[in-house]
Amino acid sequence: MFEEKIKSFIGRIEDLKENIKTEEATKTSLIMPFFSMLGYDVFNPMEFVPEYIADVGIKKGEKVDYAIILDNEPTILIEAKSITETLDKHDSQLFRYFGTSNAKFAILTNGVIYKFYTDLEETNKMDTTPFLTVDLLNLRDSDIAELKKFSKENFDKNNILNSASELKYCGLIKAFLKREFTTPSDEFTRLILSSDIYEGRLLQNVVDKFKPLVKKSISAYINEIVNDKIKTALNSETPAEEETEEITGIEPADEIITTAEELQSFYIIKSILGNDIELNRITYKDTVSYFSVLIDNKVTRWVCRIYLKEHTKYLIIPNGDKQEKYNIDKISDIYNLSEQLKTRASALV
Repeated sequence: MFEEKIKSFIGRIEDLKENIKTEEATKTSLIMPFFSMLGYDVFNPMEFVPEYIADVGIKKGEKVDYAIILDNEPTILIEAKSITETLDKHDSQLFRYFGTSNAKFAILTNGVIYKFYTDLEETNKMDTTPFLTVDLLNLRDSDIAELKKFSKENFDKNNILNSASELKYCGLIKAFLKREFTTPSDEFTRLILSSDIYEGRLLQNVVDKFKPLVKKSISAYINEIVNDKIKTALNSETPAEEETEEITGIEPADEIITTAEELQSFYIIKSILGNDIELNRITYKDTVSYFSVLIDNKVTRWVCRIYLKEHTKYLIIPNGDKQEKYNIDKISDIYNLSEQLKTRASALV
């Protein structure tokens, strides 16, 4: 299955990333294996062309790192950077290459992050904003579905183009909301206060006063939605006798903030367990005290509880009649607990 290949490849990145220091090492250790995983013959120069010549204006012999040839046409251009580099300042080079070929897609990558571009704004001119960005070490289920479209077996140019615009603008909107929900701007705060909430003049001191309240209110509302969904899911099922443990109540929503680290840990555990359990059965519940990974949304069927504090991080994983504690230094250390997590999950399904 494609999902299994992706999860296995993520493990490869985790194993190798600390020892990769150069662009060439990134290409051979991560980038070429990634496209091989997608089904392309990376050793066939008729299909996967290294140092593809893309003449730029008066400059002749300019080369892009790779080009994927489909139906005898360059279809995807790939610009590779070292895993040690960020990708913020490298899209201009790919931009130049894009306009000189018939390729419809361009990918900028450092072996972990993949940015996908096309020409939504102006034909044959690469957009400055990617329509899809995938971080393999922070992979979402939706990312797997989009990557699958780029596999050789499933590649359909028109299908990808049809969804590219929605992906791009949904991504930009989500990024905007994430920024505003985390650190509300003056403009966003004024917009909310001017919606029949505050009748006085929106001077700067008023805006500054309300910013923390805006953030708190947004967090409270989001958590209320999540908790309502959890309660609905729990109430919609008839509990078995061994699953009738009383839920002690949902904590006040404004006290619960699901952090990026908690979500990252959830997706790591989901990737670990996904080979043995359907992904949609692996869920989570956030509380004031801990973050819990569940099977089938049932609080009595918890795989582990995660505690991520400022100075201490650890997981509690049941083992028979005991609850074992495992300290971690960073979120990626959860991969080291794969066997314990799988053993616990297997006892619940």
